[in-house]
Amino acid sequence: MIYLAIVFLPLLGALIAGFFGRAIGARASEVITTGLLLVAAVLSWIVFVRVGFGHETVRVPVMRWITSGEFDVSWALRIDTLTAVMLVVVNTVSSLVHLYSIGYMHEDEHRQRFFAYLSLFTFAMLMLVTSDNLLQMFFGWEGVGLASYLLIGFWYKKPEANAAAIKAFVVNRVGDFGFALGIFGLFFIFKTINLDPLFAAAPTAVGKTMNFLGYEVDILTTLSLLLFMGAMGKSAQFLLHTWLPDAMEGPTPVSALIHAATMVTAGVFMVARLSPIFELAPVALQVVTLVGAVTAFFAATVGLVQNDIKRVIAYSTCSQLGYMFVACGIGAYTAGIFHLFTHAFFKALLFLGAGSVIHAMHHEQDMRNMGGLAPKIRVTYAMMLIGTLALTGVGIPHVAGFAGFHSKDAIIEAAYAAHTPSNYAFWMLVVAALMTSFYSWRLVFMTFHGKSRAEPDVLKHAHESPPVMLIPLAVLAAGAVLAGFAFAPHFIGHHYQAFWGKAIFEGPGNHILHDMHGVPGWVGWAPFAAMSTGLAIAYLYYIKAPWLPEATARALRPLYLFLLNKWYFDELYDRLFVRPAFWIGRFFWKKGDGAVIDRTIDGTAAGVGWATGRAMRLQTGYVYHYAFAMMLGVAALVTYFMFQGGVAP
Repeated sequence: MIYLAIVFLPLLGALIAGFFGRAIGARASEVITTGLLLVAAVLSWIVFVRVGFGHETVRVPVMRWITSGEFDVSWALRIDTLTAVMLVVVNTVSSLVHLYSIGYMHEDEHRQRFFAYLSLFTFAMLMLVTSDNLLQMFFGWEGVGLASYLLIGFWYKKPEANAAAIKAFVVNRVGDFGFALGIFGLFFIFKTINLDPLFAAAPTAVGKTMNFLGYEVDILTTLSLLLFMGAMGKSAQFLLHTWLPDAMEGPTPVSALIHAATMVTAGVFMVARLSPIFELAPVALQVVTLVGAVTAFFAATVGLVQNDIKRVIAYSTCSQLGYMFVACGIGAYTAGIFHLFTHAFFKALLFLGAGSVIHAMHHEQDMRNMGGLAPKIRVTYAMMLIGTLALTGVGIPHVAGFAGFHSKDAIIEAAYAAHTPSNYAFWMLVVAALMTSFYSWRLVFMTFHGKSRAEPDVLKHAHESPPVMLIPLAVLAAGAVLAGFAFAPHFIGHHYQAFWGKAIFEGPGNHILHDMHGVPGWVGWAPFAAMSTGLAIAYLYYIKAPWLPEATARALRPLYLFLLNKWYFDELYDRLFVRPAFWIGRFFWKKGDGAVIDRTIDGTAAGVGWATGRAMRLQTGYVYHYAFAMMLGVAALVTYFMFQGGVAP
């Protein structure tokens, strides 16, 4: 019963607020949805202790779903350690976002709809992480896509919000197409998409090929890459990342929920859940590693020059997801999930902290119009500082540190132990760590320190957020400080196998989590050096010599514009896909619909109408006219038969 309550309480809240919100009012909708999420969060922690530390794995049947020939899928909840971790992440962050939203959205007249969407978003993610088969996972997969579309475009009167929602929806359809093909392919080969039978059958396909697009390709490699294509879309990896920064057009609590606990973590979860398949496809894992490393580096470079406070944090999310995929690609799945776990706390903290800044600055998001805010909003400043310390991985190697220190540094060490070609994964992650430190402290210095650049009236009325917004920040701050230290032994320590059980599969040759503890000493200090260097450069640029950023931008203008315009991916995709699509649409509209349909079908109809109009004039109503017409008809018939009769047989 406890498992069903965890999953379906958010759905109950969404239905109540969605269908009865106007009747019960905004306050009741807020209280009901938030209260149900808080209950689900408490129950999730109970399950986490019971399943993870108690080594319990449960399958909870819900109902019979689809049976058609060989296709047999039931709706069931799969509860193991991986699920328990995700339940804690999703419900804890979502409940705090709900609570925070009571204060942040208090002026919005459509709050009932907003809270209904938030709870629906949470339910869809819960269905995804508790899935026992790939169809159920796909249901949750598309559910979070739908909910993100509704929430990103919540302020539908803003053209930018509508465009961002459509962009997120369309880009994700590209990835989801590959994910769907992967599911189809798995059923075609193994005749099942239920997870346990699928995992048991996967080894039988090792080394075998199939025909795909006219080529003989390795079965498991091809199917794994198709599945990963879905992860690239949902988790905003390189090439399918363009939707994530634009998603900032939605309300700030939505950004926190998307980036910390729901949509973007779905891809990492899926790869970890399907580790028994990916472990048998080493080429696919190499692609996962490469894409993750490139994403971590790329997003960090773009984050260096962004001026919107939320977009800086958004690109940080994109980069950190790259770390998680590198971990999965090299076989350190639990390290990737560990970073997902810790990242949820400090990334939600940073987004909600940014929302508190925006709230204080009367909806101003440009950091160039901030500065000197620390004395005005001291609690928010302290919370953002803790989030930044966790994100940048501040800590003493081999001793202790903030949450990100334990999880991110573990991935970097594992990347070195994996010995990728030229150790590219290790070096790209270290460089990304340096840039992460720079842009994170740049955000802190530009927002809270130095001389204020805000309008005097805005600065005068800047104020701290109400307790309903600060309490979630305090809870998340505790997680950002303690989550890494408290849970590192269970996620990546020497006894991690006892904690994870069979929730994560590692091939017989996968010793990465053992090898990472034996890397040279300097490897453990490399992220610390990168973090310190980034902090020092940011301090120099934005505290000691604030004229340096503008001078550097002028001196390196081509590079600055390249990064400011996000490597010109939006412009490239506009030329490659958007404009041709519009051209094709206009062609079929003007030439197809206008020239062909209108001039043939519609033209024929117009001709019939013209002829009918002329024929109607014969209907005069006079009997002698009709008698005359009948005589003409009789004369015509007689003449016809006369000539027919005169023809020789």
